[in-house]
Amino acid sequence: MTRQTQLSSPASICILRLSAIGDVTHVIPVVLSLQEQLPNVKVTWVIGKIEAKLIGDLPGVEFIIFDKKAGRAGYAELRRKMKDRKFDALLHMQVAFRANLAAACIPAKLKIGYDKVRSKDLHSLFINRRIAPAPHQHVRDCLASFLEPLGLKAAPPRWDIPLSDTDHEFAHGHLAKDRKNLVISPCASHTLRNWPAERYAQLADYAIETHGMKVILVGSPAPFEKEYCEAIESAMKHPVHNICGQDTLKQLTALMSHADLVVAPDTGPAHIASAVGTDVLGLFAASNPNRSGPYSSLKWCVNRYPEALKQFTGKTVEEARWGAKAEFEGAMELVSVDDVTTMLDRWVAEHSG
Repeated sequence: MTRQTQLSSPASICILRLSAIGDVTHVIPVVLSLQEQLPNVKVTWVIGKIEAKLIGDLPGVEFIIFDKKAGRAGYAELRRKMKDRKFDALLHMQVAFRANLAAACIPAKLKIGYDKVRSKDLHSLFINRRIAPAPHQHVRDCLASFLEPLGLKAAPPRWDIPLSDTDHEFAHGHLAKDRKNLVISPCASHTLRNWPAERYAQLADYAIETHGMKVILVGSPAPFEKEYCEAIESAMKHPVHNICGQDTLKQLTALMSHADLVVAPDTGPAHIASAVGTDVLGLFAASNPNRSGPYSSLKWCVNRYPEALKQFTGKTVEEARWGAKAEFEGAMELVSVDDVTTMLDRWVAEHSG
């Protein structure tokens, strides 16, 4: 245990979580809970450029954007912005080495970080207080516990992502009014978490034929994601509404907030959908949904992670390190089309009438 630093009623708190989209959405409840438990607290959040486009207008928060691609210049700029400042506490929520270097640029009396089991990349050198160890914890609950060393309650699962009328208008322009809307966000940042395009096509055709749904394909403007959505579209028997690369993160959030169901692997948009209260049919084999799945939709996740872990590593979930990935070629193919259509049928049955 690191040396205890006493702190009462902090007036200024800095949050360091640069990325990724899913993890950043899990920090929103921490901010909301901080503002509720300490109404006069000043919150500053050091965040990545892309992530700031999603939540950089949260009320009552000062955002400092850190350019991860700027190298040494990025750290120099962060140091300049932190000159003559001293926070009562830093919530150092990212163990990656570049985040640890960023933490060294942030002056704070108390620097709260991860417990020893979850620390890596010299994280322990940049903190003086740890969150409590908690085996088998979901990422959201882990981040929520960063408030406890401050003498506060862990943050409950509550989200608020500001959206404009224009964002909602965009969403309504793409959604059907006379049937259920199924949004498919097929691409993860780690390609080994992606389900085969032809299987998405079969699922989409099934949703249209069996349940009369409108199917909407979404994704970023990245060439790989556009090609992936085009591959799904070309493999389908029925027309699909493909808007990959045509929306902003805010517009995507609005679209998901009004959709009936989202299908996605372990990817940021799944967490966005869960944060705005939309059910997510998650596709998991390469990672463990009980650790990183859409928090409010774990019951709707197809979970082939135990089979993938056993097949590719020889270990059971109990034997493997919590958070161990099964990101291997062929892992996601353990999720069958029948697995997903069966889960879709269950969801429709529960939401009919």
